[in-house]
Amino acid sequence: VVWSQPVMTLMGIVSIVQYVVWKVAGCNACCYVALYSISLNTDQMLPNGTPVETSSPSSSSSLLNRLQLDDEPNSETRDLFVTVDDPKKHVSAMETFITYRVSIKTTRNEFDLPEYTVRRRYQDFDWLRTKLEESQPTHLIPPLPEKFVVKGVVDRFSEDFVETRRKALDKFLKRIADHPVLSFNDHFNVFLTVKDLNPYKKQGLAFITKMGESVKYVTGGYKLRSRPVEFAAMGDYLDTFSQKLGTIDRIAQRIVKEQAEYLVELREYGPIYSSWSAVEEELNKPLDGVSNCVGRCCITLDDLSEDMSEDFLPVLREYVLYIESMKNVLRKRDQVQAEYEAKLETAAYKKEEKQGCLAAWESVIPLLQEKLEVKSESHS
Repeated sequence: VVWSQPVMTLMGIVSIVQYVVWKVAGCNACCYVALYSISLNTDQMLPNGTPVETSSPSSSSSLLNRLQLDDEPNSETRDLFVTVDDPKKHVSAMETFITYRVSIKTTRNEFDLPEYTVRRRYQDFDWLRTKLEESQPTHLIPPLPEKFVVKGVVDRFSEDFVETRRKALDKFLKRIADHPVLSFNDHFNVFLTVKDLNPYKKQGLAFITKMGESVKYVTGGYKLRSRPVEFAAMGDYLDTFSQKLGTIDRIAQRIVKEQAEYLVELREYGPIYSSWSAVEEELNKPLDGVSNCVGRCCITLDDLSEDMSEDFLPVLREYVLYIESMKNVLRKRDQVQAEYEAKLETAAYKKEEKQGCLAAWESVIPLLQEKLEVKSESHS
């Protein structure tokens, strides 16, 4: 059977994770099975003949480096430290929301004080990202965690959800703080230092709305003549990459779901052998051994599912969000190109219209001259 690349890549990563987990659990037989699975995945080929690289990492730390993005630059070179912590729930007559404490320490001259502490809610982070996109349209802005959740499926005020969002918001600000351009943005400075953001949110809102509507009016019905080759290739790559990541994400979520269902059945399966061993004295030791083995499998499977849910799936989702950010940058570039081409067409049309007027005027001049000559002759 020939598998698609996303499936093979996921199978290779899952096999590696299983090997590491079984190694820690001390189950040598299971380690051999995982290694055999890794070797099978390594030998697989894609339909076009390209081998799938799923080589085993040399250690568990190298595996984590594969699954996580490197967001830890050298602390000695940092001059701006940002932390998001202490989530608090606020209940009012109009709404209920969560705020987070944003603390910074800095040695930059752009800040009046070396330390600041403010409280921000999710929509404040969203405002910051929007401002960064507007003021830095050619830069890739780090993604935010998604705002909306499905009601009845995820409680957005639960401790797990709030903590997950806090970690994502903390990573968002740290990435901006470590960026050589975005970290010096005036809006970022305001976000970190000003207690009340509402006056800044209202500034220029009407102007930006009108400007955005004018740009949409100019470029909305315009089709690009031709996108440059490098940007066309980039867009095609992002579309393909997004499709493959979506496939991996769906498969990974299905694996996690099936592992959770299997874990429930396995936990019900273990006590049966314990009860059986109490009845059968001759089979007491073997049955107790099976029961203990099932218990260890439950613990290991639970750890494996937790690692997949907390380490692997969030990274996949981050890549998907980064792809959307990159597509947004390309769309803005296309809007600028469309506006530029539309203005060129308008200028060309006006030039042609002007030349037509000049040509018409030049054709009228001889007639006027003849008319003047006839008048002069009649008077003479």
